[in-house]
Amino acid sequence: MKATARDLLGAHVSTQGGVARAPERGVAIGAGAIQVFTKTPNQWREPVLRDDDVAAFRAALAASGIRAVVSHDSYLINLASPDEALRERSAAAFTGELARCRALGIPWVVSHPGNYIDDRAAGLERNARGYARCLAAVPGDVGVLIEGTAGAGTALGKSFEELTALRRALPAPLQARVAFCLDTAHLHAAGYDVAAGLAGVWEQFDRLIGLELLKCLHLNDSKSAAGSGVDRHEWIGEGTIGSEPFRQIMRDPRLAPVIKIIETPKGDDPVYHDRRMLRRLRAYQRVARRNGRPTRTVGRA
Repeated sequence: MKATARDLLGAHVSTQGGVARAPERGVAIGAGAIQVFTKTPNQWREPVLRDDDVAAFRAALAASGIRAVVSHDSYLINLASPDEALRERSAAAFTGELARCRALGIPWVVSHPGNYIDDRAAGLERNARGYARCLAAVPGDVGVLIEGTAGAGTALGKSFEELTALRRALPAPLQARVAFCLDTAHLHAAGYDVAAGLAGVWEQFDRLIGLELLKCLHLNDSKSAAGSGVDRHEWIGEGTIGSEPFRQIMRDPRLAPVIKIIETPKGDDPVYHDRRMLRRLRAYQRVARRNGRPTRTVGRA
């Protein structure tokens, strides 16, 4: 299974042993795009990124043929928190993430909005102020992709209205460095009709935000019921979303320039399962032709 020249499909890959190992892991699964952590996501400790590390990553990426890379920020970061100490620690961590990505040449950081805890409007304002502060501290081209959430508890970012409100609350010069990432499992859990009404979901997103601001998609099926608020990923076509929405995504020309990353279960063999999922998605993308007319590809990957 080889990535095509225009392929922006891939997976989240491990950086164990150093971030420079990530591109080769992407090649091993046939990815055209990868997502990485530049630090351990469940620890506050900031890594030391040496010049040699940067050079090795850039060289490995150039040699790999992988066309797109995004990073994902730490799970601990909460820029919406009413706790000032946690917000300060979160801002330092998020600024560090942006700085590492600027050094590595990674153009986007995927970021979950925070948990407001006390008041939603106040939390949104704190979150936007935190994004603005961190972006201003790391000038350049590296930007933020605000990711829609499943909506559990006090998490911000469940609705398109809330996502666009976060971006619009930023100073105008910084808005150019902020766009969006959507996750099919999150949309499903948040109550958007991904399984049976995907066209309507895109219409709503385009009307409220604009499809041109959708830069990344996380393609995950779900173990959870629609509208449950529960974020539990499943293999593509084997969960409560089903295969048809993924066929539509893979064949939608409007989504061709969007980076597509799977975060499906790795099981006991991450390479095997990531290859299997990417092969399945590419099979959905192909259209067989009979008598000059397109038809759906038959069979499962």
